[in-house]
Amino acid sequence: MLFFHIDVQILAVGLLAFLVLRASGAPLTEAPAVFPSTDTSSEEETESSELLSSSDVWESVLATAKDHQKSFEDEFQNNVEFHLLEDYKISHLPANCPSSNFSKESCLHRLAKGLSFYTSLLKQVEKEYPGSRILSEAKRNTELLLWNIKQKMKKPEEVTSLSSSQEKSLLESLDKADAFQRKMTAHSILRQLYVFMVDGKRALSRRDRRRGRPAKV
Repeated sequence: MLFFHIDVQILAVGLLAFLVLRASGAPLTEAPAVFPSTDTSSEEETESSELLSSSDVWESVLATAKDHQKSFEDEFQNNVEFHLLEDYKISHLPANCPSSNFSKESCLHRLAKGLSFYTSLLKQVEKEYPGSRILSEAKRNTELLLWNIKQKMKKPEEVTSLSSSQEKSLLESLDKADAFQRKMTAHSILRQLYVFMVDGKRALSRRDRRRGRPAKV
């Protein structure tokens, strides 16, 4: 009984620490120390997947996406159409999880690797719009979603970020355009990040629905 009482206290302290981080908007890179990942059975993996595809973070992503479009329209006073951001997409953006022929682990790995790549790209957005509220929300959503995805992976350590030299080369390649192009590229990065996240949710939801279907006789 004593050990059970101590475990409950530790869990309560861990949960309180996580809620404080969410409220303050602080990066959640150290959150796994509060919620250590554990090996799960295939049944538990299905439950975790469903929680991920219905996580509250997706609502925050959609809300930030709407705020971003309004901010863009206010900045350019409707002189530039929002859909033109497609013309400023950078090359070699992360690929999303395909709808079929991909295991759950492979899908999560691709989403996590993509979000890690966007974390580097957001540094270019910060150069153009330092102190932006929308940028801050985008970074928080990316960090939280990346952390949640890694908790569902069997081998999260296999997700690698860009090296410092790779990141430097990437950002330098985006910094050579004129001021207008740089701003459009920054907005395009934000837009493509939202698209990547929403497409990721759809891929996870499809897998959850397939796992939940009764087997055909």
